[in-house]
Amino acid sequence: MPAASTLILFSGAALLLLIIPGPAVLYIVARGATQGRRAALVSVAGVHVGTLVHIAAAAAGLSAIVVASATAFSTVKLAGASYLIYLGIRALLPKPVDTEVSVDESWSTRRVFTDAVVLNVLNPKTAVFFLAFVPQFVDVSAGHTTSQLLVLGIVFIVLGLLSDGGYALAAGWVSERFGNSPELARRRDLVAGVSYISLGLITAFGGRVSSS
Repeated sequence: MPAASTLILFSGAALLLLIIPGPAVLYIVARGATQGRRAALVSVAGVHVGTLVHIAAAAAGLSAIVVASATAFSTVKLAGASYLIYLGIRALLPKPVDTEVSVDESWSTRRVFTDAVVLNVLNPKTAVFFLAFVPQFVDVSAGHTTSQLLVLGIVFIVLGLLSDGGYALAAGWVSERFGNSPELARRRDLVAGVSYISLGLITAFGGRVSSS
């Protein structure tokens, strides 16, 4: 278990990183603005289930392989970028009127959650975060380094749920404020599609972290 002072310092540093909008936040906001508060909150849950995968991978040493290997890093990065672009194209495609009216809510919720999990699992920058940032707060001399890493990961997720949840509620409020007419829904799909594709391109052409 990390010392209390370490947890406080880590929490402050992690919170600063979390409140700065990044790809995950922009994805959550796009979901909330186009599909409402519930979709945004489900996206938050999905994103941090994906974070759990990165925490487990970091504890097992798998993230080190991804970061050290240029091929592995690029493969994961391009897979995540491709998935974002796919979501953007899907949002831009015209939808039949009856499909928009009679959406299966349970299927939609599952799909939103799954999309968020997949996107964060395929985000190699999250793996880099848990290798380059989190270990700075692990006291090797105290032993139980894996346990310390897991605790710090859980703290990060709790803070992420709070900060990302705030963005989700704000985006949901905007969606509810401006209604859900077919014309407005189409405009929001356009914004979401462009946002996802832009995030995909940013992810695809972002530089890789040096293996050193």
